[in-house]
Amino acid sequence: MPAPTDQTPAMTTGDLFADHDDGQPQRLAEAAVLLRGHALAFIDELLPAIAGIESRSPFRHMITRGGHTMSVALTNCGALGWCTDQRGYRYTPADPLSGLPWPAMPPAFTRLARDSAAQAGFPGFLPDACLINRYLPGARMGLHQDRNERDFSAPIVSVSLGMSATFLFGGLKRTDKAARLPLFHGDVVVWGGPDRLRHHGILPLKGPPHPLLGAQRINLTFRKAG
Repeated sequence: MPAPTDQTPAMTTGDLFADHDDGQPQRLAEAAVLLRGHALAFIDELLPAIAGIESRSPFRHMITRGGHTMSVALTNCGALGWCTDQRGYRYTPADPLSGLPWPAMPPAFTRLARDSAAQAGFPGFLPDACLINRYLPGARMGLHQDRNERDFSAPIVSVSLGMSATFLFGGLKRTDKAARLPLFHGDVVVWGGPDRLRHHGILPLKGPPHPLLGAQRINLTFRKAG
């Protein structure tokens, strides 16, 4: 993945994110919304579900098409799972480690994704893929677009659990300036429509461990891939 940039946005980050504890959806762009703490209502179901997925399809560090090992470990659930190797980025119906189908998407995952999308103005969202990324301290995700899906009519729903992280939310071109957004345990970001192909990423993870999840951040990214 490309490395993050150090640029700050033309829009005023402080104006966008100052009232992050008021519980109200915060609009980041025309069709992009931050839902502070929205996943917390699902947390008692999410964590056991993640453990069950990991027991069947363990986290692993994949190789990018450029030959680099990703610092983020990943697994998937749902009908399709995102993969990468030196042949490129793609979705597969089976876990390449086992040859078996990816674990089914847990009902709590589907409810959270649908509810978050509806709150952000995208009713009827039904994801068929959930990429689960595990960040340890120092892990990062460079600026990139989610463009391996068959079409871009459905939104992306991204859930942050565990350690706080700095989310980069850029523009449609990689050279556009990227806003820096602090994400906390339970936060959900949804973007779609004209913002669907915005570049985004995560700066290297740092800071204190989370009281519940320890020294890690788990990210759930829901997509309609097929």
